[in-house]
Amino acid sequence: MKKKFNWVIKSKHILVIMILICISLMALAATVNLPVGPVKNVIGYAIIPFQNGINSIGKALDGATAGLQSKQQLVEENQQLQEKVNQLTEQNSQLTQDLDELDRLQELYSLDQQYSEYDKVAAQVIAMDDENWFSTFTINRGTDDGVQVDCNVIAGGGLVGIVTEVGNNWATVRSIIDDSSNVSAMTVSTSDRCIVAGDLRLINEGKLQFIHLKDDEDRIQEGEKIVTSDVSEKFLPGILIGYVSEVEEDPNNLTKTGTLTPVVDFEHIREVLVIKELKQQKGDS
Repeated sequence: MKKKFNWVIKSKHILVIMILICISLMALAATVNLPVGPVKNVIGYAIIPFQNGINSIGKALDGATAGLQSKQQLVEENQQLQEKVNQLTEQNSQLTQDLDELDRLQELYSLDQQYSEYDKVAAQVIAMDDENWFSTFTINRGTDDGVQVDCNVIAGGGLVGIVTEVGNNWATVRSIIDDSSNVSAMTVSTSDRCIVAGDLRLINEGKLQFIHLKDDEDRIQEGEKIVTSDVSEKFLPGILIGYVSEVEEDPNNLTKTGTLTPVVDFEHIREVLVIKELKQQKGDS
């Protein structure tokens, strides 16, 4: 039984054969003086399809090159736009910080005017002992700036606390929310006295406790202003502490207990004013 042979001619072989045929015809025409026209026609039939194919490939390559150049241009433009966006985002963030700082400084200036009778120095908070609340913290002013132990500290519209330690260029402040803090206070409308006691658990609800309030005529209502009293040993009189939020009768039926909302945001203190005049000095004058 005879084996069948499958002849497979590749396209590149066809191209080589056609080129050889064309060269042979051209040589034959030159040798025997055959008419050039028929030879050209034969060559045209043989070459033109291949030439058209090569032209198509060239056009496709040109299109692909243009597409790659366009893509590269888009990538570069996208990078430039992204850099611009990053720059604008950074500028916007800086502007927001500047506006926030301006608001704080305006608030501090307003507070300075509110207590204009006292000599004060502005200070920045540089450290805090509690990670959530400013119960005790350090400021960047000290004895070189006239700060002393027992100087009153204010911010955010009212009383923050009192200086407990001081160095040449630093001081420690214990705020009125600290568990060890007790401030002699009074109501503005009736001048009834009470004690504002620090309580770090209660401040989580945004409140402070006041105790030993004598209010025989039940005149103290929600919203009443609480300020430092004139009989306080270390705190200057009339500094705003907060506003009454709840009042209840004590078991002895003689005094009342309640809570107040402090005017200072003890979670976000950045700058403070230190009153350089001590209560003891004011009392002696």
